Amino acid sequence: MDYREAMQMLSQCGLGVLVADADERIIEANDAAEQLLQDGGKLEGRLLADIAPAFCRGQEGQTYANTAFGEYRRLCPAPTVEGLPADCRLLVFRDATNDVCHEVLMHAINQVSESVIICDADNRIWLLNDAAVKMDSIVTQDVVGENIANVYRPQDGKELLVPQVIADRRPLLNVRQYYSTRYGKNVDIVASSFPVIQDRQVLGGFSIMEDWSAIDILHKQIIDLQQKLVERSEGRQKTKRALSAKYTFADIIYISKAVSSVVAQCRQVAKTDSSVMIYGETGTGKELFAQSIHNASPRSDGPFLAINCAAIPENLLESLLFGTEKGAYTGAERRAGLFEQADGGTLLLDEINSMNINLQSKLLRVLQDGVIRRVGGMNEIQVDVRVLSNINMPPYEAIEKGRLRRDLFYRLGVVNINVPPLRERREDIPLLAKHFILQCNQKLVRAVRDIDEQTLARFTAYDWPGNVRELQHAIEHAMNILPDGAAVITPEYLPAHITAYPGNAFRTSRPVPEGGSLSGTMQEMERRAICKVLRENGGNISESARVLQMSRQRLQYRIKRYKINIDALLDNPPR
Repeated sequence: MDYREAMQMLSQCGLGVLVADADERIIEANDAAEQLLQDGGKLEGRLLADIAPAFCRGQEGQTYANTAFGEYRRLCPAPTVEGLPADCRLLVFRDATNDVCHEVLMHAINQVSESVIICDADNRIWLLNDAAVKMDSIVTQDVVGENIANVYRPQDGKELLVPQVIADRRPLLNVRQYYSTRYGKNVDIVASSFPVIQDRQVLGGFSIMEDWSAIDILHKQIIDLQQKLVERSEGRQKTKRALSAKYTFADIIYISKAVSSVVAQCRQVAKTDSSVMIYGETGTGKELFAQSIHNASPRSDGPFLAINCAAIPENLLESLLFGTEKGAYTGAERRAGLFEQADGGTLLLDEINSMNINLQSKLLRVLQDGVIRRVGGMNEIQVDVRVLSNINMPPYEAIEKGRLRRDLFYRLGVVNINVPPLRERREDIPLLAKHFILQCNQKLVRAVRDIDEQTLARFTAYDWPGNVRELQHAIEHAMNILPDGAAVITPEYLPAHITAYPGNAFRTSRPVPEGGSLSGTMQEMERRAICKVLRENGGNISESARVLQMSRQRLQYRIKRYKINIDALLDNPPR
């Protein structure tokens, strides 16, 4: 097609076209270009730098040309044409004012602390800002286009607010409402909701919401501070309040059934005083669950203390736990131990399997009788402490290896909670990634919005030996090296060991079954990958584990989990 014909055709589509020579001088322009770049004169013969500097060569990073206040133009891909003068190039552009306005407003709405949800006139969810994503634990892409009633369910018997203002064409201000999401998150809000009306037509509606549970917590903290001031003025200092747990169940990020089941168990366990042992791999968030149990228990007003049994030498650990009397050893002072300090509250023993076996036997007495004896002391001290413990290996494996006394396990593990690794809750990865992006935006003063689909594919394919903590570090790594102005994390900014992970080749080489869940799809891909490697290595477990870069025990677990019959696999090779 001749370039003049193309210029005329594109003009009819509202696209401006310029022909610029090697000196960046405009030699031809179509009618749409004259309208889009109008400044009171003809365009031919003028320098491109005077009209739209962002369109000049060497300015490829300038996506938008600001041609006047509030007016923006954006380059489009130029078609292949014939007859273009030598050393000239064709520039095609369009009106992008609405694009820029949308981007600016989106950045602004994502920086406000209030949660915002916008729906169209048919009550379909159009937008959730970052604050709403955090409050509701919902990934925007999962619910955009769905009717709001399919995602949110009022718990107080009332209607949702946005459909009301759309139907009534009237705003509702400062309304308190309780609702749950379809993923099981319960939320307590105060919201102001408004219809959007233009030329007597309702275009949609939106709510601006505040998390009222957080405000309730702030009220409680204010009361606590006031009480401390009163006690201090009376010559008494209340110290237990400073020894508190930070996290609650509301801080646990999930939509998966696996974690939902664990949270439900922990909520139930929190009502009692029984000892709880929490098992999970490194980085799964065991202490997050332990603190949540304490804060949901009748002991929540009491102290919460935690000690890492792996980080402290045996003799020091004993004195920290039980306290010391003056002269117990050189330099020893009379000092209360953690059990005394946690009286009326909760003590978390982290990595209990790292505690010396001899010290474990002394711990038994406290659990059985509720009394302690300070190091170097003779008197018994009664304590009322609920003991929670964490362990990063299966308890019975720790017992078999001599790392945990069997009788201590029966005392500490009255209730056992198993926190699933991230590879068994892959459907939580998008929500967790968004959560960590929001955290890093504040920490690093960035404005990153999300991860792209290719990054998500690599995240869901990776095995995550470091679990949620490793995902958090991967996000922070990417956001530290992401160029300024970039709003989406792409694969080239991920840690090299994630992009180079062999499982990616197995899992991403097959299409996603239509209608299947992400979790089911990834499990099927993993099963096929394991079967493929087992066939190639004649069913040899050790060699297959080496190729898959996982331990022999982990491979055996997966073979059992996926019910893979190795003999049948070798007898029936793929056709």
